[in-house]
Amino acid sequence: MLMTMKKIKIGIIICDRYHTCAGGKCFRALQNHEGAFKMYEDQEVELAAYTTCGGCPGGNIEYAPEEMKKNGVTHIHFATGFLVGYPPCPYMEHYAKFIPEKYGMKVVFGTHPIPQKYHLTHQKLNTWNTPFLKEAIKQTLADEKTRLNYD
Repeated sequence: MLMTMKKIKIGIIICDRYHTCAGGKCFRALQNHEGAFKMYEDQEVELAAYTTCGGCPGGNIEYAPEEMKKNGVTHIHFATGFLVGYPPCPYMEHYAKFIPEKYGMKVVFGTHPIPQKYHLTHQKLNTWNTPFLKEAIKQTLADEKTRLNYD
């Protein structure tokens, strides 16, 4: 008996300070199942939505997930830029609570692997030293070779 795999529909939200980003690294990582998309390596995934947070403090976060859910999105990825920006987004913890509570959707922090240049800078600055950020970057940490491929 042939079993069909359920397609997972994801949405990506990018930080508004990168609102002109064309998404190249995110799309490459999705296609290659790298970074946070590695979690789908044995699943079929469809990108069904892509938007910005709407700018600080994330005005679009209140409404975009509703539209995404109407289109079948079950997992929202906050782009790696939320983690590697200077400073990382201070509202991520709120988003991680709000979206699952209001919309019942899974929140994942990160898309493509963290580029090496950002990894080195944040390591020197000790940016990711909070329990939340230590956990949030786990999906996007990769080996140095992969990080260099995303510089």
